[in-house]
Amino acid sequence: MGIDLRASGPPSVPGLALRQWRDDDLDALLDAYRDPVLRRWTRLPVTSPAEGRQWLARTRQDWDAGRRYSFAVLQDDADEPRLVANVVLKRVSVHWPMPEVGYWTASWARGRGVAPRAVTALSRWAFEEFPELERLDLLHQVDNVASCRVAQKSGFVFQEVLPARPPFPLDGHRHSLSVG
Repeated sequence: MGIDLRASGPPSVPGLALRQWRDDDLDALLDAYRDPVLRRWTRLPVTSPAEGRQWLARTRQDWDAGRRYSFAVLQDDADEPRLVANVVLKRVSVHWPMPEVGYWTASWARGRGVAPRAVTALSRWAFEEFPELERLDLLHQVDNVASCRVAQKSGFVFQEVLPARPPFPLDGHRHSLSVG
């Protein structure tokens, strides 16, 4: 399945391309995961080439099984596209009509509107690709203020505080985006 999505912004902001992860993304993936802030918010940090190859293999397996759709987000740069983020549609199932959107942003791309544009593009794709979806959820820990802003900028509305549960030590927020 060769899906390529685009996310544009104002004319002064480079465009974004969303595509499936590839083996040749390994070095960029490892570079992104060198960031301690990114590792803090992810459950499965990538700390070695072997873990990176496993991560990439898992994204392909999940995609092929229809469970999880991960996209590498690349910024259109003058030289060549540069990895700036990951967005993922998780828990896709006919038995679960409200899958979850997740994402991370590389340290060099934060604060430039990358995450909201990528999450918005993924959300549009999800509702088009899976017309049975009723809503999408975006979850984050209460102390992740940046994720709260991304949810709001992407059109997700705060719904509730969720109690802490492993592996997350603090309560969380659930934001939702409904179809239509």
